Amino acid sequence: MLTGDRPTGPLHLGHLVGSLRNRVRLQHDYESFFIIADLHMLTTRSDPADIALIDKRARGLVLDALSAGIEPEQVTFYLQSAIPELHELAGLLQSLVTVARLERLPPLKEMARDAGVEMSFALLGYPVLQSADILCVRANAVPVGKDNYAFVEITREIARRFNARYGDVFPIPETVAGEAPTLVGTDGKRKMSKSLDNAVALEDGPLEVRRKILRMYTDPNRVTADVPGTIEGNPVFAWLDLFAGDGSRVAALKDRYRQGTIGDVDVKEYLISVIDDLLDPMRERLERMGRSGLVDELIVSGTARVREETQQTVWEARRAMGLTGVWNRIRRSAERGAKRSIN
Repeated sequence: MLTGDRPTGPLHLGHLVGSLRNRVRLQHDYESFFIIADLHMLTTRSDPADIALIDKRARGLVLDALSAGIEPEQVTFYLQSAIPELHELAGLLQSLVTVARLERLPPLKEMARDAGVEMSFALLGYPVLQSADILCVRANAVPVGKDNYAFVEITREIARRFNARYGDVFPIPETVAGEAPTLVGTDGKRKMSKSLDNAVALEDGPLEVRRKILRMYTDPNRVTADVPGTIEGNPVFAWLDLFAGDGSRVAALKDRYRQGTIGDVDVKEYLISVIDDLLDPMRERLERMGRSGLVDELIVSGTARVREETQQTVWEARRAMGLTGVWNRIRRSAERGAKRSIN
């Protein structure tokens, strides 16, 4: 299984419901590889200031995963940019997909729009490099959200075309879909995102959680607490549906809200307590593991392992394509020519 994140900032509640819980559930079912995708980060954020933060954010991604319940002995974390052979593998795969196919991918357009950048060559090639990420460890499964299905399908197409043209080298990876809905952000308009400043991070302390939830979007027509409110499209209740364990209490709050017998602040206070109960054990694990030195060890050892596997995969891909034979024939011819000159 191959999955991971770009080191653009801390993971948040949207990641928890959209991917982290799924990874925790699957970690015992697969040999699991978690990529710290800093090369992918460069497709939209390549300023020196962003690059300077990669090591800090990489550690943060690993800590967030561990705090959510990932067991360090069950998974392999690795830093993408420390494996230069990924570029070679991507180069071997890039002729197996057309520009027109890549340009039709809605997620690429959304990434460019959200980042406020034009479609660069690097961003257009994002799915090809992601294919190299998946295929370098011969992943059979890729757990992703619905907005990334298209990227995995590109990988499947590339693997099938490679195998048909050169011989079976790569498995055809399957998408492992999560069951959780997309979590709306605190603005109530867009999905939760690090870049949109509408997220509650897993590392946020109680004061920050309180500040963010108290300013959450609710029903704009409710000017006072006695005005009947709307539940549909209200992110406060969407979050309670996902995170509150007491369904009967949430149902009672919804009834009172519709009747205009409870204020927004009272509902938000309950949500604050729910989120703090969720995050408190994760905060404790973050603090404990952050002091242990374990994170750096996991990244270093995992990267070394994945680099070895990638080197082997690249060699097998080159052999299947006949590229190793080209070099050997030229080298042997040159050696024979040198011997004739001497004689």
